[in-house]
Amino acid sequence: MGIKQAISTLAKAPGVYQFFNADGVIIYVGKAKNLKNRVSSYFTKQHENGKTALLVKQIADINTLVVGSELEALLLENNLIKKYQPKYNILLKDDKTYPWICIKNERFPRVFSTRNVIKDGSLYFGPYASVRMMNTVLELIRSLYSLRNCTFNLSEENINANKFKVCLEYHIGNCKAPCVNQQAEEEYKQTIEEIKAIIKGNINSVTKLLKPLMNSYSEKLEFEKAQLIKEKIQMLENYQSKSVVVSPTINDVDVFSIVSDENYAYVNYLKVINGAIIQGHTIELKKKLAETDDELLQIGIAELRLRFDSQSKEVIVPFLPDLEDESIKFIVPQRGDKKKLLELSERNAKYYRLERKKQQANVNPTKHSDRILEKLQKDLRMPEKPMHIECFDNSNIQGTNPVAACVVFKNAKPSKKDYRHFNIKTVEGPDDFASMTEIVFRRYKRLLDEKQSLPQLIVIDGGKGQLNAALKSLDDLGLRNKITIIGIAKRLEEIYFSNDSVPLYLNKTSESLKLIQYLRDEAHRFGITHHRNKRSKAAIKSELSEIESIGYKTTQQLLWKFKSVVRIKKATLQELEQVVSKKRAKVVFDYFDKK
Repeated sequence: MGIKQAISTLAKAPGVYQFFNADGVIIYVGKAKNLKNRVSSYFTKQHENGKTALLVKQIADINTLVVGSELEALLLENNLIKKYQPKYNILLKDDKTYPWICIKNERFPRVFSTRNVIKDGSLYFGPYASVRMMNTVLELIRSLYSLRNCTFNLSEENINANKFKVCLEYHIGNCKAPCVNQQAEEEYKQTIEEIKAIIKGNINSVTKLLKPLMNSYSEKLEFEKAQLIKEKIQMLENYQSKSVVVSPTINDVDVFSIVSDENYAYVNYLKVINGAIIQGHTIELKKKLAETDDELLQIGIAELRLRFDSQSKEVIVPFLPDLEDESIKFIVPQRGDKKKLLELSERNAKYYRLERKKQQANVNPTKHSDRILEKLQKDLRMPEKPMHIECFDNSNIQGTNPVAACVVFKNAKPSKKDYRHFNIKTVEGPDDFASMTEIVFRRYKRLLDEKQSLPQLIVIDGGKGQLNAALKSLDDLGLRNKITIIGIAKRLEEIYFSNDSVPLYLNKTSESLKLIQYLRDEAHRFGITHHRNKRSKAAIKSELSEIESIGYKTTQQLLWKFKSVVRIKKATLQELEQVVSKKRAKVVFDYFDKK
C-alpha cells in the first residue's frame, strides 16, 4: 500500500506515528492529537527546515498506534524514542550516572543507594542530581530507623530453621535482628512505609503518625520509648526546616521551565511537596528538526513526570503547552509564590546550560570554537570559516583626543598580542565616519605592505554610516568582496551588510551574536582604556611640560606629591629631591627660581 493510501485510512484520533525508511528502519516517531491531519501535513506542506524535507524524502512506510488521550500519546512517544533512538528525533541525554535510593523487593527490604536500576519489583526514588542531597536523606533514615543491611534471604522458612545469628549491627543498635525473629514483619513494613513518605517529602504525614504514638507511650509511663519518638519527630522537623520552603499555601505541584538555543534545549523540573522543594533536576535535549519550545517542553514534562513518578495534579509552566489532559491542570503564574517558583526553575535551567557549555569548552575547546565559527559562517553567509576576525571602534569625547582600537580574534578567542591602537592623524574634530575611513585604510595598507594574512571577517562598531566609511577604504585598497565586512548597531543589535540595506536580526541567544557582541565590547574596552590614558596625559600637560628634559613620568611624580604646580614652585630643592632624582630636582628648582 502506498503512502497516500496509508494516510487516507488513518484515524482522526490521538496517537503515535512511526516513519520507516526503505530498509525498514524507524527514522522518526511523533505524537498527534489527530493522526490523519498531522501525518498528512508532512506531505502537503512546503518545509522550510532542510532536515524535515530530507526526512520526508526518506519515508517509505508509516505505522500508527491509536491511544486514549494526548497525554498517553506523549508518554508512548517518549518511550518509543528512548527505545529506538530514531535518527531524526530529539536526543535525550541519558542519566545512567545519577544515583537512586532503592527500597529492595525483599521480605525485610534494605534501603540503599545505587546507580543501577534493575526491574525486579524494587522501588527506586530519584535520580538525584546531588549525591549530597541523597546522602542527607539516607543519613536521616538511618538515624530514625533500625534497618538491616545484610544480604541474607530472610524467608520465613530460613528464620524458623535458625539459619542465622545476630551480628555486630544488632549489638550496636543499628538493626533489630529480624533474622532471629527479634522484629516482627508488620513492624518492619510500617517502618518502610514511613521511609517511603520521607523520601517523597511527606514529612508531615510521618510526624502525624509519630505524635499520637509518643503520647500513648507517655500515658503508659513508658518515658524512654516516648523520648525516642520525640527525638525522631525533632529530627524530622529539623530536616524539613532545612528544605527550601516556598509557601505553606502551596501543596503538591510540579514546576517546569525551558531555555533553548539553536541546537539544544534544557528543561528544569522542581518537585514541591507540602510547600517545600524536595527534588530538582534538569535534562538536556538535542534538537534534530528545529523543534519548538512547546514540543520540547511537552517531551520534558512526559519524561520527568515518568522518571520521578509524579502524580501531582497541578503543573506550573512558563506557557500553556499544546497538550490537553483532564488529569492535569496547567498554570502560568503572573505573580506571587508560584511565579517565584517558576523564576527559580528558569534560573536553574540557565545555570545548567552555562555549566554544560563550560564543560564542553573544557573537554574539547577546539570543537567548541569550530562549532561557533561554523554557525557564524552560516548566519553571515560567508564563503569560508572566519578563523581570523578583526573589530574596529572609535573613541572620542566631544572631539577631544580622538583614538581608535582594533581587536583581533583567532579561532573565536582574543589574540591580545595582535591588538592595535590608532591615534587619528588626518581628521579634525569629532568626525567618526572620517576617522573610521582613516584607521581601516591604515590597518590594511600596512598588512598588505608587510604581506601579512588578512582577516576573513571585519566587524565595525556602528550602523550603516560607519560601515560605508570602512568600505570606502576597502575600495581604495581593492579589498571589497575579498573580505566579509559587517556593522553592528547598538540599539537593536542589527547586523548590516555592505550590499544589503535591510539589516539582519540574529536570535538573542545565538552564539553567533554573542561572539560578535564580545568582539564589539572588547574593542570598546580596549579603545576606552587607550583614550582614558591619552586624556590623562593631556590633563597633566602643564607648565612642567615646558621644562626641558622633564618628561611625563617626572611630571606625574611631582604632581602626585605636591598636588599642584603652585606648590611645586614654592618647594625647596631638598623637598624636590625627596620625590625625584637630584639632577631633575635641580632642573625644576632652577627653572622656577629664574622665573
